[in-house]
Parts: sequence; C-alpha cells; structure tokens
Amino acid sequence: MTSTEDTTDHTADSGPSGYAAARLRLLQEESRSGPSRRSALAGLTDAWLNALFATAVRETGVRGATLVAVGGYGRAELSPRSDLDLLLLHDGKAEPRALSALADRLWYPVWDLGVALDHSVRTPAEARRTAAEDLKVHLGLLDARTVAGDAGLLAGLRTSVLADWRNQAPKRLPQLHSLCRERAERAGELRFLLEPDLKEARGGLRDATALRAVAASWLADAPREGLAEARRRLLDARDALHLVTGRATDRLSLQEQDQVAARLGLLDADALLREVYEAARVVAYAGDVTWREVGRVLRARAARPRLRGLLGGRGATAARAPLAEGVVESDGEAVLALAARPDRDAVLALRLAAAAAQAGLPVSPHAVRRIAQQGRALPVPWPAEAREQLLTLLGAGEPTVAVWEAMEAEGLITRLLPDWERVRCRPQRNPVHTWTVDRHLIETAVRAAALTRRVGRPDLLLMAALLHDIGKGWPGDHSVAGETIARDVAARVGFDARDVAVLGALVRHHLLLIDTATRRDLDDPATVRSVAEAVGSVGTLEILHALTEADALATGPAAWSAWRGSLVADLVARVAAVLRGAAPAEREPEIPSAEQERLAVEALRTREPVVALHARQEEEDAVGVELVVAVPDQPGVLPAAAGVLALHRLTVRAADLRSVELPDRLGEVLVLRWRVAAEYGALPEAARLRTDLVRALDGSLDVPAKLADREAAYPRRRGVVPPPPRVTVVPDVSSLATVLEVRAPDAVGLLHRVGRALESGGVRVRSAHVSTLGANAVDTLYVTTPEGKPLDPADAAALAASVAAALS
Repeated sequence: MTSTEDTTDHTADSGPSGYAAARLRLLQEESRSGPSRRSALAGLTDAWLNALFATAVRETGVRGATLVAVGGYGRAELSPRSDLDLLLLHDGKAEPRALSALADRLWYPVWDLGVALDHSVRTPAEARRTAAEDLKVHLGLLDARTVAGDAGLLAGLRTSVLADWRNQAPKRLPQLHSLCRERAERAGELRFLLEPDLKEARGGLRDATALRAVAASWLADAPREGLAEARRRLLDARDALHLVTGRATDRLSLQEQDQVAARLGLLDADALLREVYEAARVVAYAGDVTWREVGRVLRARAARPRLRGLLGGRGATAARAPLAEGVVESDGEAVLALAARPDRDAVLALRLAAAAAQAGLPVSPHAVRRIAQQGRALPVPWPAEAREQLLTLLGAGEPTVAVWEAMEAEGLITRLLPDWERVRCRPQRNPVHTWTVDRHLIETAVRAAALTRRVGRPDLLLMAALLHDIGKGWPGDHSVAGETIARDVAARVGFDARDVAVLGALVRHHLLLIDTATRRDLDDPATVRSVAEAVGSVGTLEILHALTEADALATGPAAWSAWRGSLVADLVARVAAVLRGAAPAEREPEIPSAEQERLAVEALRTREPVVALHARQEEEDAVGVELVVAVPDQPGVLPAAAGVLALHRLTVRAADLRSVELPDRLGEVLVLRWRVAAEYGALPEAARLRTDLVRALDGSLDVPAKLADREAAYPRRRGVVPPPPRVTVVPDVSSLATVLEVRAPDAVGLLHRVGRALESGGVRVRSAHVSTLGANAVDTLYVTTPEGKPLDPADAAALAASVAAALS
C-alpha cells in the first residue's frame, strides 16, 4: 500500500460504511484543508481499497495483480467529489472468470457508495498498447501509483510508459498542445470568465497537468516560479466548490462564489475571483513559455541533420540580430545583449519590452527575470527615454499584450507603475466587459494604437488609454478617483504640468462622450454647452473622441456599433463648433419630412395608426432599423407602442416622439420614430405591428398580461439578484425639458412600464434615449408638461418616484 497520510484517526473499519463515515469526518474537519486534506483523503481511500483488494484476492484466488491509481488520484490529490481513476493491472495468468470476479469485488463497493469511478482491467502490455493509441490514457499513466498488490508489476509498466513518452515526445507533445488549444477554445480563458471552469478553461488545472507531462518528456520545462502555488490555489478553490455544492462540479457559478470565498477565508466573491484569476494567469503564462520552448526545441531537432550536412559536421552559433541598445533577437526571441548591464541601465526593462513589441517578438522570460533580479530602479520623474520607450511599447498594437504579460509575470509592471497593483486581475462583473480591468486597459491601448493618426498628440492618447480605468478598485466613482491617480502617474512618468492636466481631464471624462451621445438630447443647446465646458479645448476633444472609441472597442462587442459611433461623431462635431467660437444651435421647430407628413395624413384620414419599417442593407451590424409610427394624438400611445414592440421581440435602441400639426387639417398626429433591432430571427412585417398596435390602443390586446406571460416563461437565473431600479431627475442638462434617467435590469416590456407610469403622471415625452449594456438598461427621457414646459422640482421628484414604483 502507498499512502501519503496517517489515516488511523479516520478509519472506523474496512467496510463501505466505515469508509464513508471516516470520509465524512475528514471532510468536516475545519482544521484540515488544502493539500493536507487532499492527501489525507487519498490515504484514507488507499486504506479502504487496500482492504477491499486483500479480501477480493482471498475470495477469488487471483495472484499477480495490482490495483493502480492514475490521474489525479495517482497524484494523491483527491478533492471532496473527485472520481476514482483505477486500473486493475494483472500479469495475464489468471482465469478470465476469476479476474472478472476480482474486478466486481472492487468496483461494486465504490459504485454502492455513489463515488464516480473510471476503471479498466489490463495487462502491462495492453496498458502500454492502449497508451500508444490514446493520448489521455498515456497522460494518466504518467501519474500511476500502486494502491494495493504487486508493486513490481506497475514498476515495469511505469518504466516502459515513461520511456515511450520521452521517445515519442516529438509526436506526442504537438498532440497534447493541440488538445490544450481545443479545450481553450471550448471553455474560454479562466482569468477572464465570470463563471470559470477551474479545470477545463485555459490556465486551469488541466493545463497545469499538461505542464507536468511536458516536464516528464525532458524536452522542456515550465517556469517554476509561483506555478506550484498557483496550482494549489486552483485545487483549493475546487475543493471549496465541491463542499459548498455537494457536487462534482468544476464551474464556479455566480451564486456559489460568496460561499466558496467564505470557506476559503476570503473577503468576498471579488477577492475569490481575483485570487483564481491570478493563479490562472501564472499557469497560462507558464504554458505560453513552455509551448514556445517545445516548438523551438522540435524545430531545432528537425533542422539539425540538415544543418550538419551543410556545415560538414561543424556546429553553428545562433545569429543575434540587434534590436535596440542592449537588446538583440536570438532564436525568435528578444533577449539581452551579452554586454547588457541591468544594474547600470535603468531603462533597459522598457527598452527590451518596446523593442520586442515593435519587432513582434516574444520577450525572453530569462531576460525579464534577470532584469527583475538585477535591474536598477528608474528615477522619479522618469527620464525622457523611459517615457518614450513606454509609449513605444503601448503603440505597438497586438504584440503589446504578450510582452506586457511577460513583464507582469516577473513583477516589473507594478515596480514601474505601483498603482497597477489595484487593477491587476481585478474582475469586472458587468457582462458587457470581456476582460479584467488590467487586461482591458492594455486592450484599450492596443485599440488606441490604431487611432493615433487621428490625433495631434498620440502620446497622450496612448497614456490615457492605459490609465482611463485606473481608479477601479478604489471607493467611489472610478473616474473621479482615476483622475487623481492618473495625474500622479503622469507626473511620475515625466509629463509636464500641462500634459498632466490634460491626462487628468481625459481620465475624468472618458465616459462623457458615449454617455452624453446615447442618453442625452443632442438638439438641446444645454447638452452641447455642458460637454464643451467639461472638455475645454478642441485638442482634448480630439483625443477624447479617439479614447472613447478605443475604450468601447476594448470593452466588448455590445459596447460599440456604427450607430453609437455616429451619435458620438455628431456630438463631437457640435462640441467642436462651440469650442471654436460658435454658439450652440438653438432648437428650431422641426419640419416633418415628406414621409412623415404622408404617414400623418394617412393616420388622420383613417383615425388609426400607420406604420413604416425601413431596413437598409448597410445597417446589419445590430445598429437597428428605423420604425416610424404615426397615430392620431390620444392617451396611451407610448406604452402601447413600446409594449407591441416588446411582444414582437424588438429591442429599442432609441426613440423620438413629437406632435405634428398639419396645415388646413383638424387635429394633431403623434409621430414616433424608433430605432429597433430584432432580438433574434427576422424583423416582423409592418402590417403585423400595425394590427397589434390598433388592438393595444382599443383595448382588445391586453399588453400587460401578454408581457407578464412572456416574463414568466423566461425567469431570471436562480441566485442572480439584480440591484433595484433607480429613477433620478438629472439637473442642469436641459432648459427645455425635465430629464429623467431610468437605470434598471433589462427586462421584457421595460419601456412599456415606464411609458404607462409617465402617462399616469400626465406628462408629455419629447424624446427617449435608450441604452442596453449587458443585463442593464439606461433610459433617458425628456418630459414636459402638456403645455411643453419643464416640470417644477416637486412635480419632477414625484414623477421619478412613481416611475420607480412602477418598475419595482
């Protein structure tokens, strides 16, 4: 028997009930956790299986057999709900019936306890042959360990399996790498997922196991610094997840994260995710370095016979091409020159990183580690060369990401920029965000690098991209906190006072353009004037425009579209005109277009709604299509129209509502212009929308009841409790109307419920600006009295409260 822990305190007897009771006691011991508990659980299981094996051998008379643990159990790493991966190895001399009886006496007690079991029965020759055909079997046997029986039987197999693994490494390792890539594509990147799979995702436990297999090949080895600790953290998190859920799950779901964090002694779910992400970052980076080294070695082996033939048997020295002062290219990596002196050259780290990124090369981990160990600290403020090298690194585009991560792996980034520690591996729980805060900042710099030709100060654009979310992780508004931090960092890096002020303003207002363009009425002079006052200059506006686009593109696919881009561009043009001395254009009465007048005439003639739907080919990027509805002015038009759109699964991107008076005709017509997009499938026909709108207005279609049925059919996920809706009156943004901002979980018929509340409040809706970000909606509504005036403060507050009550 091979056991890694003394289990006498836990084993009551050798039967299933004794093992189950002892196992339960062990898992309930709060003083035992982590590697100690995993090892003790493996030892306890060894003892039980050893006793089962001894009894089974006596009853069946089988000799020349051994019970072998493989995979995680072979490594003596049993999590609370881990399955048992067992191999019954035999010498081939036993009768098949007796061997089958022996196996039954081993497997059935395991199944009876409800423990998952992966089992096989093979001779050493069969096991070796299966391993040659099945990579996963071969990997499992690399960690094989005797649990009971003839240890010599496994010793010979292990020797053969390891020899095969090393001899077949040129074929096996590319296969293993391919498996790792396929798994990453399927499960995603652990350190960026809100509900990561601790085992399957990239940077998870399977990748850590793959690195052990690479090391066993003797072909390459992973960077060892922090790797064992990272693997332990992931295993600890999985243990806690098993204990919290009572299931053999590896997915860290949102509803379990707080409980898992508490079991691990962490503050909250964010602290848990940050620790998991940090561990995954270490594993993923080790994998990148290791697989790059495997590729290099395999290429060198393949080229060596040809090279020897060309050189007549003489050796060759790898060429070292210069990249920058103290930096050369060698064997496909940026490395330090032989004469480089990190202890004397404080800029060397940034020069190495910038040269590698500009050349599109990976940076040598040995070079980065040497600088981390021997490097000289930069003076504060930085010299001009250091600042230029940082900006060169940020402006390199996609290669910046890998180089930055190599620097981060050795702690050089936080040494250069201490404030980076707050955002490193920090999760972002808004599902619109694809990345953690630190990676989002680098991705924004990558996007900004492609926009530098649009601005007069590309250096300020790149620096603002790096720092725009640096305030996340501090209390309060991250833009406000970020402004202070950005000013400090900019001064540290060596920007002058004027540039420091501009960078502070860019960070403070990095959300200003997108928020204003999508949530405010751009025809209101007060809107444009307020943005101009905040920005201050055309040069700053130019940079802020590019930063806004880079930030949105780096956030995720839901954050940017041609429609949003056009709104921001319209706002920028208006603000630029004001900053150049023009007065904000006063709103002029809008003249209805020919189509709107035609629809209005038809609506008055028929006394019923008229609907036109315009879908253009160039608007297929989820911008939406324009829907125009003309209705004889009457109560309830907004909630009815919004409800019908919701019933037809149309998402509202923007809305504009106004009355049209036609000359020489009696009555007014309400014209509603919507920008809508189908949730899925094709757009409905305009005739169907019109029919349902007629029924909604005459009361024959009960829109609230239909929407309630829809909502009941698609309940929110268990355990995900969104914050309550909030409705506020936004002051000082319009002199023409009262502005209400509604922030609420996106739900079926949200705008319909808002419209009903506004109708009940007796106000007119002049325009509506609708944004949906992930699971959250932000709707801004410009409302007036029936006479077209802003509401007085008391009435506005009461209206906001009634809308909030309707949404609750």
